Amino acid sequence: KDLKGLDIQALTQLAKEIREEIVATVSVTGGHLGASLGVVELTLALHSVLDAPRDKIIWDVGHQAYPHKLVTGRKDRFRTLRQAGGISGFPRIAESEYDAFGVGHAGTSISAALGYAIARDRKGEEGAVVAVIGDGALTAGMAFEALNHAGDMGIDLVVIINDNEMSIAPNVGALSAYLTRLRMDQTIRRARSDLEAVIKRIPGIGEPMVKSAERLKDTLIHMVTPGSLFEALGFSYYGPIDGHNIPLLQRVIQDAVARRGPVVIHAITEKGRGYRPAELDPGKMHAMKPVAASAPKGPKAPTYSAIVGKTVVELAKADPRIVGITAAMPEGTGLAALADACPDQFFDVGIAEQHAVTLAAGLACGGMKPVVAIYSTFLQRAYDQVIHDVCLQNLPVTFAIDRAGLVGDDGATHHGLYDLAYLRAVPNMVIMAPKDENELRHMLKTAVEWPGPAAVRYPRGSGYGVPLDQTLKELPIGEAEILQHGDDIVLLALGSMVMPALEAARLLAQDGVRATVVNARFCKPLDKKCILTLAARVGLIVTIEEHALAGGFGSAVLECLEEAGLFNVRVKRLGVPDRVIEHATHAQQLAECGLTPQGIREAALQLLGQRQSSEAATGRL
Repeated sequence: KDLKGLDIQALTQLAKEIREEIVATVSVTGGHLGASLGVVELTLALHSVLDAPRDKIIWDVGHQAYPHKLVTGRKDRFRTLRQAGGISGFPRIAESEYDAFGVGHAGTSISAALGYAIARDRKGEEGAVVAVIGDGALTAGMAFEALNHAGDMGIDLVVIINDNEMSIAPNVGALSAYLTRLRMDQTIRRARSDLEAVIKRIPGIGEPMVKSAERLKDTLIHMVTPGSLFEALGFSYYGPIDGHNIPLLQRVIQDAVARRGPVVIHAITEKGRGYRPAELDPGKMHAMKPVAASAPKGPKAPTYSAIVGKTVVELAKADPRIVGITAAMPEGTGLAALADACPDQFFDVGIAEQHAVTLAAGLACGGMKPVVAIYSTFLQRAYDQVIHDVCLQNLPVTFAIDRAGLVGDDGATHHGLYDLAYLRAVPNMVIMAPKDENELRHMLKTAVEWPGPAAVRYPRGSGYGVPLDQTLKELPIGEAEILQHGDDIVLLALGSMVMPALEAARLLAQDGVRATVVNARFCKPLDKKCILTLAARVGLIVTIEEHALAGGFGSAVLECLEEAGLFNVRVKRLGVPDRVIEHATHAQQLAECGLTPQGIREAALQLLGQRQSSEAATGRL
C-alpha cells in the first residue's frame, strides 16, 4: 500500500535503497545476490500496480525474491536471511501471506500460477495471477507443458519472463537464441507497435470484419516476428521491454492484467544491476558466501565438486567414450573443468534434468560412457528417467550426485536427503558414497568401468585435504572397509559420516568402549558378509548416514539382518528424522539430527545401556 503512493522519483530512490540493503545483508548472511538485484524495479512495479496478497505473484526458483521480501513486511527481519530461526532465502507459504507458492527448483511457477488461476475462476473470485520466470528456468520442460496448457485454456494469466541471459551459468539452447533475437531486433518491436496501432484504428463494422481484422493482425505479426513462439502457444506477447523502467513496467503490467486471456511480458533485466562486481561477473555473483566466510584462511582442501571435475577430465582424456553432462550447473558440479579441457566431451543441456538423464541413456546405447553430474535435490526431477530409461535397460550411466545430505542455509528445498531411498529400490543400480575426496576419485573410476548404472553420492563443500592417489583404481563392488576393530559395538557409517564415526570411536574409547568402525562404501550392494559377521560377533550396530532415515542405508542394513534371520541383533539407526530440516548452518543441522561425533557417541552409549539393562533383567528372571 505504501508503494502505491510513491511517484517515480521516490520509487527510483527506493530501488537504490533496496539494492544497498540486499548487498549489505548478503555480505553477512550469504545468499543469491545477482538475480535479486536484477528485479528490483520489476518488483516495485508489480507491487505498486497489483493488489497483493489478493493478486498472486509466484516467483520461479526464488533466487530473485529478496526485493519482494523487503517490501512485504520482512524488512525488519531481513538480516536474519538464511540464518537458523530467520527468514528463508526462498518464498515460503508458511512465512508470509505474500508468498503465494513455495519454490526452490526451476520451472514450477507457470504450472502453479495456472493452478491458482483455475481455482480462482472455479470459485468465482477476482484477482490477477502473475508468474515471474527467468529465461534460464524457461528451459525447464514443465514450463512449456504449463504454457501449452494455459494457452489452450485461454485463461486470464500473466507470465513475466525475467530475461537476464543467465540462469547460474550462461544459458544454452535454441530458446535462449530465440529470446536473444527478440531482445536485439528493435525493428520487430517498432513494427509490432505500429501494426497494433493501425489495427486498433480499423472501424468496427460488424463481427465478420472484426474477425477478419484479428486474422489479418495475426498473419502480419507472424510475418514480422521470428518464430512467434508464445503467440503460437496462445499467449498475447508484450516485449521485449526495459525491465528497469518502472513507469513502462507499470503501464504494461496494468494493460496485461486488463487484457483477457494469457499474456507474456518479456522484460529485459541486468543480473547484478547496481553492484558493479555482480554486473561484471554475474555467474560468480549468482550466489555469495558471507564475506567473513570467504576470506582467505590459508590452504584449503579442494571441494568434492572440484575433485569430480579433475577426475572426470583424467578419465575422459584416457577414454574418448567418456562424456560429461550437466543441467545448467557446469561450475557447481565441477564439470566446467571438462568443458575447458575436452569441450567435445561435454554437454550442458540447460535446466532440463529429465532430458539430461535420457540423453545419457541414448549416449550409452550408442557406445558412450556418460557421467551425469546433478545435485541430489535436482536429480529427484528425473526419477522416472533414471528408472525407465537407464536402470530397466541396465545401461552404463554414471550418476555423480552432488550436494548429497544436508546443505545448510539453502534449506529444505535443496537438501539431498532422499537419493539412497529412491535409487536403491531400482534394479541394476549400484550406489556408492566416499569417506573422503581420495576415495571419491576411485569410486568415479569404478562407476565408469561398471557395465551398468552406478551412482556416487558425495556432500557439499570441501574434503579433508587427504593425499590424492595419482593412479585411479577400481574398487571391488559391494566391499566395505573396516577401519578400526573393537568388540563392544559396531559403528557402520556411510560416506560423509565415516569421519565423524571415527571421532566418535575415539570419544567412546575414553568411556572404555571399544568400537569397530566400518566404512560401508556401498549402500547397494551391501557387504552382507561383513555386516552379518560383525552382527553375529558383536550384536550391537549403530548405522550412520547423512540421509533420511526412512528407506535409507540403515533400512538396508535392517533388511539384510532380517533376510539372514538375525533377529537378536540390536540396531540403532542415525540419520535425518522424518521432518523438514529448516535452513541453518550445516553444523547446526547435523547437531539437530544427532549426526556429530558427540551425537554418535551418545547413541552408542544408549544402545550399550539398553543391552546391559536387558541382560540384567534377564539375569533377575
